[in-house]
Amino acid sequence: MSNDLTSIIRKHALKNALDFGKANIGSVVGKVIAEMPTCKSDMKTTMQNINEIVNEVNKMTKDKIESELKNYSFIEKPKEEKKGFDIQNAEMGEVITRFPPEPSGYPHIGHAKAAFLDYEIAKQFNGKFILRFDDTNPEKEEQKFVEAIKEGLVWLGIKWDAETYTSDNIESIYAHCSGLIARGYAYICTCKQEQISELRTSMKECSCRNKSINEQEQTWDTMIQGKVKEGQAILRFKGDMKSLNTVMRDPTLARIITKKHYRQGTKYKVWPSYDLAVVVMDALESITHPARTKEYELRDELYYALCVALGFKRPNLIGFSRLEIKNAPISKRLLKPLVEEGKVDGWDDPRLPTLAGLKRRGVLPEAIRTFVLSFGLSKVESEPTWERLLVENKKLLDPVAKHYFFVPDPIELSTEHKNTVSYRIKGEERKAKINGKIYISKSDFKNLTKDEVFALKDLVFVKFDGKKLIEVKQNEIPEKKFQWVSASDSLKCEVWIPHDLLENGEYNKNSLEIAKGYCESACANIKEGEMIQFERFGFCRLDKKTKGKLYFVYSC
Repeated sequence: MSNDLTSIIRKHALKNALDFGKANIGSVVGKVIAEMPTCKSDMKTTMQNINEIVNEVNKMTKDKIESELKNYSFIEKPKEEKKGFDIQNAEMGEVITRFPPEPSGYPHIGHAKAAFLDYEIAKQFNGKFILRFDDTNPEKEEQKFVEAIKEGLVWLGIKWDAETYTSDNIESIYAHCSGLIARGYAYICTCKQEQISELRTSMKECSCRNKSINEQEQTWDTMIQGKVKEGQAILRFKGDMKSLNTVMRDPTLARIITKKHYRQGTKYKVWPSYDLAVVVMDALESITHPARTKEYELRDELYYALCVALGFKRPNLIGFSRLEIKNAPISKRLLKPLVEEGKVDGWDDPRLPTLAGLKRRGVLPEAIRTFVLSFGLSKVESEPTWERLLVENKKLLDPVAKHYFFVPDPIELSTEHKNTVSYRIKGEERKAKINGKIYISKSDFKNLTKDEVFALKDLVFVKFDGKKLIEVKQNEIPEKKFQWVSASDSLKCEVWIPHDLLENGEYNKNSLEIAKGYCESACANIKEGEMIQFERFGFCRLDKKTKGKLYFVYSC
């Protein structure tokens, strides 16, 4: 069996085992034949070799499989890229979309999907894209989140044609509320919250619904003047209390919140609900194709009912599925305690799916764009693993990232070399002073047998005689090639390796692995934030430099 075929079988067996727990012979056969069709000329031998390698791989630990897989690369067949989105009632130059985040938290991968969809639809039709901050809850929103969202979008390469704030349009929203009351579409409810919930569950109307319009208008005026206390009254839509869609059972349109607003201060005391604000703002900004996640589907009926009640043109709502990465929560409810308890290193921890976390992990904006747009406008719920995103990142990094040597968990060995040596990495010449000592990783050293010849990568062939490394002259290239660095010409190095933050829904205390060792001295020229590849280890981002030590984050 040729070395090429052995390598092809082995890499697909390792990949299949990692993906599914154990390698499946049938699956591996298909992959091997697709990559090396000539192996079909002797299928008996090919199958025998596949059986042997699959059985060997299935006895390996997951850590060993992951470690060995780093030595292989996978070339995917290019997929035919779809030309844009199939959007109903979209005319060139007339489409207006909006991305309306609430500034109550840091942006994450789910925001990236929504923003890219809105942005790309507008671009496809030579239209307009609006960044609108849905800031109508003074209890949650802060200016720092506004800035974080804007910074995140700029980093992703998303450009908006206009920037608006719902809170700047409260007077217009009040006017529309008054119109709804005057036309009998809305009423002021002064019932206790418990009673409202009970009546909605039993599909019964409350007595407030039948008060005169004049009385409703007077109460509304006192509310917006700040003369009614929080919790004493709300504005409700006259929906259908018998509706099977609970959203339509007289939903809240506005409520009293007295907390100071980050942007408007104490100017307003009555704040519209999302359901009302989004309809009014979409109309004010002439949005033609508002997009939102599938979780709002039941609220579509209310959206259109409000359009009718307010006399607005009905836009073309677009629905799509939410996006979360498996075992990487985007919920503030789950993330905030982890940050506050110090279980993660802030909101930009590389284990988090926040945009800041993705950036720190070295995930490129173009990889994120390709990843999120690959789901399109499908409403099928998805929870991909990190791997699907990181594969896209590898494709972008592989042709451009500079290569360096890194030795994790090092052991020191004596060598005959006691001078300056030259070596080449990916065509780039490097020099290192060797004063009789080098580092190789402990895991590599453990795999050696006595007097076995191996390669110090890109330098020389050697064997270990029990005391030191001795240079060997031979034409045959050894099977084993090890990274090395000079013990006297290297830098201390630490690499953070992120793993799944959650395990069975709980915080995974082993979600961050730290590899410590030495990297070649040429790494001193790497800039903070730069992406590089440590050979036989992976792509990493230089997180920070300190005197005598470099800190990296492993990406993929």
